[in-house]
Amino acid sequence: MSIEARARRASDSRFARAGTVAATRSATLTIARVPAARLIRTILRPSLPCARLCLLHTILPFMDKTATHVPHAHELPHEHHEELGFWRKYVFSTDHKVIGIQYAVTGLLFLLFGFCLMMLMRWQLAYPGKPIPLIGAWLGQSRAPMGIMLPEFYNQLGAMHGTIMVFLGVVPLAVGGFGNFVMPLQIGAPDMAFPKINMMSYWVYFIGGVVMLASFFPTTGAAQSGWTSYAPLSVITATSGQTFWLVGMIFLITSSLLGSINFITTIVQLRAKGLSYMRLPFFVWAQFVTSFLLLLAFPPLEAAGILQLMDKVAGTSFFLPSGLVISGKPLAVAGQGNPLLWQHLFWFLAHPEVYVLILPAMGIVSEIIANNTRKPLWGYKALVYSVVFLGFMSFIVWAHHMFMTGMGTVMSAFFQTTTMIISIPSVVILTALLLSLWGASIRFTTPMLFSLAFLPMFGIGGLTGLPLGLAPSDIHLHDTYYVIGHFHYVVAPGTIFALFAGVYYWFPKATGRTMNELLGKLHFWGSLVCINLVFMPMFVQGLAGMNRRMYDGGAQYAHNQTVLHWNVVQGYAAWGLGLFQLFFIINFFMSIKWGKVVDKNPWEATTLEWSAPSPPGHGNFLTEPIVYRGPYEYSVPGAPRDFTPQFEPEKA
Repeated sequence: MSIEARARRASDSRFARAGTVAATRSATLTIARVPAARLIRTILRPSLPCARLCLLHTILPFMDKTATHVPHAHELPHEHHEELGFWRKYVFSTDHKVIGIQYAVTGLLFLLFGFCLMMLMRWQLAYPGKPIPLIGAWLGQSRAPMGIMLPEFYNQLGAMHGTIMVFLGVVPLAVGGFGNFVMPLQIGAPDMAFPKINMMSYWVYFIGGVVMLASFFPTTGAAQSGWTSYAPLSVITATSGQTFWLVGMIFLITSSLLGSINFITTIVQLRAKGLSYMRLPFFVWAQFVTSFLLLLAFPPLEAAGILQLMDKVAGTSFFLPSGLVISGKPLAVAGQGNPLLWQHLFWFLAHPEVYVLILPAMGIVSEIIANNTRKPLWGYKALVYSVVFLGFMSFIVWAHHMFMTGMGTVMSAFFQTTTMIISIPSVVILTALLLSLWGASIRFTTPMLFSLAFLPMFGIGGLTGLPLGLAPSDIHLHDTYYVIGHFHYVVAPGTIFALFAGVYYWFPKATGRTMNELLGKLHFWGSLVCINLVFMPMFVQGLAGMNRRMYDGGAQYAHNQTVLHWNVVQGYAAWGLGLFQLFFIINFFMSIKWGKVVDKNPWEATTLEWSAPSPPGHGNFLTEPIVYRGPYEYSVPGAPRDFTPQFEPEKA
């Protein structure tokens, strides 16, 4: 019998005993009936290392018990798991649902903070040299004397806005939040494969976030070399904030590596009975591929971060070339380093990182579109094959960010070609989702509105990226506002709209209550209008040649004069976008207490998470989940209802 088959049998046995899906209780029963010496000898036999490792991880917490209680056959796991104190239940929890909520709430808070940094930047761009109203005096003389923003502080805001939104906001919410909470429920698992590693992943992320925020407090200020931290500028800049940035990044990368190992193991080993790979919801496939991207792409950047940290604090020269002259004085370092090496290591992560941002969003949107069209997803297998191919191709396109570094024409041609190829699976996925809408009786719920908006917004982001993937056009567009517009259309009205859709959609599963539809639709329409007014003019500015990272918006350049007025429009749109987020914040917290109470499947959905109570208790499921069909059996001819859940047995 194969390793996977034996591991699956061990996993299934946990559900079979006493009608429970709690892995810990089944392990306790095993220990109670088998002598300790024999049990350890069985586990430590050299064969089946993976399966035994998982089993050891499950039973070790119980080996110091002097006695165990064996429940009666009719008792449910929710009645007999150990009652935990506040700290272990809500703070240092090993429950994937609590950890998912921790990730989600922390990620949302970081998104709000990063958005506030952007609103400060928009004031400076709209009204350069004018005092910041209301909070300008609070920023301090070293950042904004008399409330007027200094160029150095503008650079700090730009660097930290990008870092916080990507590494502390979107990725933790999309992968840590939705992945942790939803994925185990969708595959019928009682928890993640390694609960303690899961807890560690969150707290390492949290420490990394605290270190990043702490970089604002030193007198020299936060990191100001951009979210890419390009050497040699990031090394020679005399600020301790850059050191904080590197240390925080090492923590964040470690967190992602711990989480990705856990996700892959859980999806491979802990799927419910009958849940084959081609019965997985597309959201699970998206998280599966995303985990491989994190696992394979992050280690080079972690190594590079350590090397740059050594350049910063230990006097090494991994990224410092010889002959650097700073303020008229030669830099006293050994030299012989290569600044381009940092760019290669950074973008080898950062382009797969783009797909780490977008793939979970595609998974969320797919679930919501299938549910609200009451139709199966069009081309499910094509979607799966496309997302796997997209994950593979994302590792061989990174140098299209580096056309301006002087690489040869042969290498440029190679990366131009791979960039065009990687657009194909993205187009397949987007087309399949659009075709899923054809002939549907669409329910325009709040999550569906955000999902529908995702499609054209992501389409705009993808299409505007094609000129940047071709060296001739990239020469003119590189480092202009066109690049910012392209990237933000992918991430802001693209990924973040999908994340809002996911919050509205799975909120009833996490709380047992729905969010208010009126407030949700006000949030959607206001956000849609304002976010397009923020980013669409950037394409006009970029095509006019306006460079990014200019603290006055490029007002001193003659060629920018015809497009400077757009900065004022973008500023008011950004502040309006902030106001419309108040509808979401009020709705979120109000609905936790006063939202409409609903049953476990308020959307009449077909995937496995909707068979669990809302909110799910210890072990997630009241009975062993068994899967009988694919994930999107909507409007099946001859069926009594317009949805046939995966967990519903076949009728005779």
